[in-house]
Amino acid sequence: MISENGQGDGGATGEGAPPEQLALIRESVRQAKEPRAKPRTWRGAALAGELPVARVLVDKGVLHLDRYFDYAVPAELDADAQPGVRVRVRFGAGRGRVREGRREGGGLIDGFLVERLAESDYSGPLAALAQVVSPEPVLSRELLGLARSVADRYAGSLADVLQLAVPPRNARAEQRPSPAPLPPPAAPQTGSWARYERGGAFLESLASGGAPRAVWNALPGPAWSEELARAVAATLASGRGALVVVPDGRAAARVDEALTAVLGEGRHALLTADAGPEKRYREWLAVRRGSVRAVVGTRAAMFAPVQDLGLVALWDDGDDSHSELHAPQPHAREVLLLRAAQDRCGFLLGGWSCTVEGAQLVESGWARPLVAAREQVRRSAPLVRTVGDQDLARDEAARAARLPSLAWQSVREGLRHGPVLVQVPRRGYVPRMACAQCRAAARCRHCSGPLEARDGGALWCGWCGREENAWHCPECGSFRLRAQVVGARRTAEELGRAFPAVAVRTSGREQVLDTVPGTPALVVSTPGAEPVADGGYAAALLLDGWAMLGRPDLRAGEDALRRWIAAAALVRPSEDGGTVVVVAEPTLRPVQALVRWDPVGHAVRELAERAELGFPPVSRMAAVSGTATALTTFLQAVELPREAELLGPVPVPAGPPGRPRRPGAPPPGEEWERMLVRVPPGKGAELAAALKSAQAARMARGGEEAVRVRIDPPDIG
Repeated sequence: MISENGQGDGGATGEGAPPEQLALIRESVRQAKEPRAKPRTWRGAALAGELPVARVLVDKGVLHLDRYFDYAVPAELDADAQPGVRVRVRFGAGRGRVREGRREGGGLIDGFLVERLAESDYSGPLAALAQVVSPEPVLSRELLGLARSVADRYAGSLADVLQLAVPPRNARAEQRPSPAPLPPPAAPQTGSWARYERGGAFLESLASGGAPRAVWNALPGPAWSEELARAVAATLASGRGALVVVPDGRAAARVDEALTAVLGEGRHALLTADAGPEKRYREWLAVRRGSVRAVVGTRAAMFAPVQDLGLVALWDDGDDSHSELHAPQPHAREVLLLRAAQDRCGFLLGGWSCTVEGAQLVESGWARPLVAAREQVRRSAPLVRTVGDQDLARDEAARAARLPSLAWQSVREGLRHGPVLVQVPRRGYVPRMACAQCRAAARCRHCSGPLEARDGGALWCGWCGREENAWHCPECGSFRLRAQVVGARRTAEELGRAFPAVAVRTSGREQVLDTVPGTPALVVSTPGAEPVADGGYAAALLLDGWAMLGRPDLRAGEDALRRWIAAAALVRPSEDGGTVVVVAEPTLRPVQALVRWDPVGHAVRELAERAELGFPPVSRMAAVSGTATALTTFLQAVELPREAELLGPVPVPAGPPGRPRRPGAPPPGEEWERMLVRVPPGKGAELAAALKSAQAARMARGGEEAVRVRIDPPDIG
């Protein structure tokens, strides 16, 4: 602290200080950086001479503020305040806080500058831009239009969609220049696309600048990543860009490797969360600046700003990972469909299986099927055998050890030639228990939660955590229990005892294996975590098929078939001895589709049944959830289309106590109900607009109970 006469306390900086010390102090002051002022409202600053009004989208993800706001552009920010840049503005100041004709006050909030105008249609005083965060334009007009279309389709706000579309800023990544763009590559050879009836024509159309739209039923085996890479290469050869979206990082790594092999280094970007924020933003900027024309990535890459887009491709659209968890919860398939229509580019929906939505695209004539002949399918697919309830009842080995004799024989034979895959629907040891006599589910006496056997010990409730020492069946009085669904670790333990000389590996949520060697081994995996084996698996066991088919869900059969085919596609062809054994009732439609390897036929029949019942995707549907009072009040206020039909209400199940709340689940202690609103084709946009308008009015009033709206809910029971 400096005193009035200029001497400091203790004399450290006074007249008696040594000259060397004073020199050091002066030198440190010279080298100190000038303190940066915090962003503030510009008082009395001159405005920009041309286009002094900036139209800004503020980062407020509430529906009643889903519009643009006008701000004045100070002359000091004129050069940097260009459309597409990130800005900071004062938001929330009322009319009473006006100084010299300009509004001031309010908290600082981020936003995007959408456009510059000569004058504003707002009659009151305008606040000024507080800061241009970065002169880097990150929001193009095309991306803004796509985000607006997604927000309108899913009854959400534009700000929420842009949070998904534009990654967070990283200053160090912005400062690094992107490499110069490479010239277009040569058109690729047809390669394994020749196995498909129209595969060569599809590549030729992309290479010549066309925009073909296809639903691709890929043949089993590892060639799908190379085929995607060749489709991207054909698009780049025409001078356009390409975008590929896959469900997870493992699939993205395989496509990344295939693209490097086909195109070489520097022609594509990999956008996944595993890359880290700086590298991901650097890759995203390279795409935005036009340095890279091809992108492969996971769900968030569906908004990648690829310039001159010529192809959008999606692999395995039935995977849950393609559905965004954050508001407004768009699905990657629908976003890419919007991009294909907006940019008039090619569209490729591929997978080993086929969803009902894919079948609808073909049946409507919007896309063409891209399939192989039946002879080619038979040569590429493994032999599929079934074990039903009658077989299990006659099989002594199945009653004693849970695995039927056919499964044991297939494992023993497969281990002579390579690894064997075992797919188990659940992870853990013994997740669920049931009565050994009547098969009634074992429930907790206190909360009716499911009983679990943890690591072969005592029974515990999966909801309340209480230990159960004296359970008996309330239906038949039996005291004996059996495993209702045996987990992956318990299955690995049983197989390890049966084949002690063979290595047993597990792949699941705790540890997901990417690849395994081609040597004999048992690989126990949960659905979706199956590793790829070098040279393919010699055999595969698909256990507890009834557990997946018996789920109370509209998509249970379709999802079970998709997971089975994904595992069976990793097995060697039947001509090389590849065998798949599925433990499920052979008369069921998904099982028959697996035996015939006909997922397209299964999807077509499912689509016909849903058309008769009026279920999605033939109709458009929205789920509205909340307390009974809030739900009734909301539905009375919304102006639904005349053709709208209400289904429900039904109770919304609460999550198990002590576990994280699932997206869309009610808050702890509240009992919610759900109402489904269904409209015929062509009325989906009207339904979304009505629900969005009612929700915006509800939020503007404030103080009311929460109501959640979701368009196209994945689970409708």
